[in-house]
Amino acid sequence: MLSRSARIASRAVAALPARVAAAGARAQPAKVAAFSATRGSVAFQGARRWLSAASGNVTMDVPSMGDSISEGTLVEWMKAPGDWVDEDEVIAMIETDKVTIDVHASCSGVVVEHKAEEQDNVEVGAALVVIDTSAEKPAGGEPAKKEEAAAPKKEEAAAPKKEEAAAPKKEAAAPAAAPKKEAAAPAAAPKKEASGERSERRVKMNRMRSRIAQRLKDAQNETAMLTTFQEVDMSALMALRKTHKDAFEAKYGSRMGFMGAFIKASAQMLVDIPAVNAVIEGGDVIYRDYVDVSVAVASPRGLVVPVLRNVESKNIAEIELELADLANRARSDQIALEDMAGGTFTISNGGVFGSLMGTPIINMPQSAVLGMHATKPRAVVVDGQVVARPMMYLALTYDHRLIDGREAATFLVGLRERIQDPARMLLDL
Repeated sequence: MLSRSARIASRAVAALPARVAAAGARAQPAKVAAFSATRGSVAFQGARRWLSAASGNVTMDVPSMGDSISEGTLVEWMKAPGDWVDEDEVIAMIETDKVTIDVHASCSGVVVEHKAEEQDNVEVGAALVVIDTSAEKPAGGEPAKKEEAAAPKKEEAAAPKKEEAAAPKKEAAAPAAAPKKEAAAPAAAPKKEASGERSERRVKMNRMRSRIAQRLKDAQNETAMLTTFQEVDMSALMALRKTHKDAFEAKYGSRMGFMGAFIKASAQMLVDIPAVNAVIEGGDVIYRDYVDVSVAVASPRGLVVPVLRNVESKNIAEIELELADLANRARSDQIALEDMAGGTFTISNGGVFGSLMGTPIINMPQSAVLGMHATKPRAVVVDGQVVARPMMYLALTYDHRLIDGREAATFLVGLRERIQDPARMLLDL
């Protein structure tokens, strides 16, 4: 038999749900309004985390993609809802201004929900995907839904056999009539093609191209760009390459090109003329005692500009090997963000595409860019004689606010002298 205090407690507990419900019904509108206007987002996030923990669901956020990157475009989901994903497996791909980043799963489980659709802009730290970590991995590592989906295919494949077997009997009586109807079709086809129908298609600009467009426009608006030209006789450098290319490839396992020499010669001139390697920042000029050369390289998604660092302290062989590695990774879309960070000077070789001459645009926030072009045989005067020589045009675009015409011309003349007499470059004269 219960005591008096126990009976009172029992009645109070029994009546509690009704009181709570009544109180909630009376106070709900005001509390919800205040909740939403003040701490609603924080409180709801806490509740969602608690419910997720209870059910085994884990919400993955958009990971950090670099110090200067706050958002990206979700270009592709690698796992659909219902798919099994292993920890550290690629679950999505996010495109930033510079590279495409693989997003790896933070845990193993079944994908429950995508928090963003493909082509959506996603911010760092925002919810990206929900994964059920309490689910068991199906046998063979494939999600159960795929096994279920495979079953109807077998039934569908087996069902048409009877229909297919019966079909030829009905069609067998009309083989002669079919060619006559088909024979009239070719005469009408040219008339439709001659109608002059044209079409257009609209494609959304990807993030990289959009960022390139913005940076180029910024360079035009924020700098006083001027381009100075020079030409260089490639005979000596071509002879050097012809003599040593086999030995170079045998020793280093990489082809010997011309870019290594141009990068090295440019680095020497950047040390000699610090203004070309400097940059304006606010009301100050920042001079660097190092040379990091950005080299424009074509990739499957557009132009990327990886950086060769501390070029002033490297020889041509070291530069060529590092350049080959960066170029290979760019072409296979394996360039990382840190490979493109920084840079004090840019070299762009339009000659590989056949460009004879052009005016490159400064790669902000740098102050100058060197444009290389195609090597073509041209008539030049040497020692009073007209001879044919392999000549290349060079173009230096620079920020005239910082770099004077004299410094630009001196840079190009010094570069030309080192290319035409490689011994000066090797001896740093």
